[in-house]
Amino acid sequence: MRIGAIELPNRLFVAPMAGVTDRPFRQLCKRLGAGYAVSEMVTSRKDLWSSLKTSRRANHDGETAPIAVQIAGTDAAMMAEAAAYNIDRGAQIIDINMGCPAKKVCNKWAGSALMQDEPLALAIIEAVVAACAPRGVPVTLKMRSGWCARERNAVALARAAESAGVAMVAVHGRTREQGYTGAAEYDTIAAVKAAIAIPVAANGDIDSPAKAAQVLERTGADAVMIGRAAQGRPWIFGDIAHYLATGRHRSAPQVREVKTWLVEHLHDHYALYGEFAGVRTARKHIGWAVRALPGGEAFRARMNTIENCEQQLAAVSDWFDALGERHPRLPATTGCIEPLLEAA
Repeated sequence: MRIGAIELPNRLFVAPMAGVTDRPFRQLCKRLGAGYAVSEMVTSRKDLWSSLKTSRRANHDGETAPIAVQIAGTDAAMMAEAAAYNIDRGAQIIDINMGCPAKKVCNKWAGSALMQDEPLALAIIEAVVAACAPRGVPVTLKMRSGWCARERNAVALARAAESAGVAMVAVHGRTREQGYTGAAEYDTIAAVKAAIAIPVAANGDIDSPAKAAQVLERTGADAVMIGRAAQGRPWIFGDIAHYLATGRHRSAPQVREVKTWLVEHLHDHYALYGEFAGVRTARKHIGWAVRALPGGEAFRARMNTIENCEQQLAAVSDWFDALGERHPRLPATTGCIEPLLEAA
């Protein structure tokens, strides 16, 4: 599996999700089996690049290669400048966001709203490729099947993107109109794969090893991209890799393993965000990790009242120790998809 000249370890990708796929989460997913992970979207607005939010999103200290950064915006020249800005800060792949359905993004005609304006979308793609090509940085495109059920134009846009020099396309099998409701469909992804020669990643409702195998077979896609199903279950990538290689499900992880992974993640998370923001933004990750476990909801409610990192770490460690005494191994999961605010 390659993106341009960059060879990836496997075809299991972490989808870019705003507020989720920061550097610590990407690193965790890569350690547990993902071959590729894309950053949260970075704005093309130059006046926001010095903000704390953007500076954190552009922080790749210690991140394992390849480093992929998603950029979002509506102006071709600004998007090209944003690509160069992020390459200077370590990006090895630039991804263009035409998939985010969030209203605050689409209301500014960015994200999946760009699929309604194909000439503008293509102008942005061409500008970004022109900025990246001289530096040997491949460009990828993340999009939806279309704006609405009557306007599924992913095939046309994928063809134009390929002609403009895009190295890979990822398609979420929903329209912008759907948001995250209903079920993802894969016929559009299969049509995109049949229409272009560059790699295609399939995205949407892939929440188990068996589902990943089914989607790969049905679409002919080169890779699967997983978002919400990795929240609280980042080892899903290793589960899928094992299933694709052997045809068998591997055992659920031991509770002590999950505790180790989560504690390591929290240390990395605090280092990026600091005490005040770190303890608060870590709550969602802890909540996802315990939501389906015995006593998880009660623990999440109590954990959300903790105000410092040391106490939060101790509470997580003690809770998993107690759980491990009763249940040495996590229960087997078949996958569950829950709504997320801003997945791209």
